[in-house]
Amino acid sequence: MTKIGLIKEGKTPEDTRVALTPKQCAWIHQNISGIKILVEASPRRCFPDRAYQMAGIEVVNDISSCDILLGIKEVPVAQLIPGKTYLFFSHTHKKQEYNRKLLQTILEKRIRLIDYECLEHEDGQRIIGFGFFAGVVGAHNGMMAYGLRTGLFHLDRVYKQQSFRELVHTYFGLRLPNVKVVVTGSGRVAHGILEIMNLMGIHEVEPDEYLERRFAYPVYTQLKGADLYRHKKTGGYSRKEFHAHPELFDCTFLPYAAQTDILMNGIYWDATIPRLFGKEDIQSAGFIIQTIADITDDKNGSVPINAGDQTIENPVYGISRKTFEKTEPYIEDSIDVMAVGNLPNELPKDASRYFGEQLIKYILEGLLKTDSPVIQRATITVDGHLTRSFEYLQDFVDNKN
Repeated sequence: MTKIGLIKEGKTPEDTRVALTPKQCAWIHQNISGIKILVEASPRRCFPDRAYQMAGIEVVNDISSCDILLGIKEVPVAQLIPGKTYLFFSHTHKKQEYNRKLLQTILEKRIRLIDYECLEHEDGQRIIGFGFFAGVVGAHNGMMAYGLRTGLFHLDRVYKQQSFRELVHTYFGLRLPNVKVVVTGSGRVAHGILEIMNLMGIHEVEPDEYLERRFAYPVYTQLKGADLYRHKKTGGYSRKEFHAHPELFDCTFLPYAAQTDILMNGIYWDATIPRLFGKEDIQSAGFIIQTIADITDDKNGSVPINAGDQTIENPVYGISRKTFEKTEPYIEDSIDVMAVGNLPNELPKDASRYFGEQLIKYILEGLLKTDSPVIQRATITVDGHLTRSFEYLQDFVDNKN
């Protein structure tokens, strides 16, 4: 019998999402033999302890008897249980400085760490994540911020709605000005953004048409890899070559900054990938973007004026075009930036249901095996060592400063 535990989230601000809903846990008990699920008591889940108990799932205060522990956000180092298998978003595989101690402690405690973000199909596409709902909430918040800056329309907060369906109802009768919106990316985050663009009645246009004219109605264009990057020598774009050697490419985004009111950023980024623009570019008179929803949210990343996370309660800040310093939002001569690390937590029940469905469909069976290639590729640490695919992190964990 394999015991799987749903852990209480410990990161601050506390996340209310779950890896499996009460109904999903009950389905697993009824349909998959050899698994027992325990739930660590928590006062803050979007599905309360009582909902799990009513579904026949045991709620406990001590989760240490479990073999596999499922969380969402990073587990505080003091709460890590030695020798266990953990699945959560560790935010370590890109050498994120703020989680160095977390990875060091995981190694010291001989924990097997499987990172949701690293679970991929054979073609490299991510299997599981909250990206769609990050895109949904981020796009809404970006439009909300533009409405607050201009006073041209008003959108209520997402977290005040009970569900995605209720959120959609808030768009009935919405009248938007003739804004121009750029959406970057082609993955789950971008799909969530596009869902909101379409629900709000914003019309899609091709990138070349977007650059050439203004419109009498709100429009958006989607920029994928081939629209954003050019090889420094050949001027072409190959997806395979770009993913292998992104440093050989330049970003061609800047012409869009001269035609865009709102940027919805949904592209993947790491330090080898060129940024959408340079920090100094925002000082140009031709850079007319007023609002940036940096939904993938990398500090000083693809959006170099991302100064770090805000909270769900206060998601927007300003960046001065003159000094690049953080300011209050919606003031003259600044750009508003919406950057929140846990956007799906504004629709936690919908996001959790979707996540759990993918977990059951693609991951659960492999977790119970010892030779699943999908699980092996996403395993960062085993028995106090980095796995072969993640040995590049050795210098990162060796740094004790």
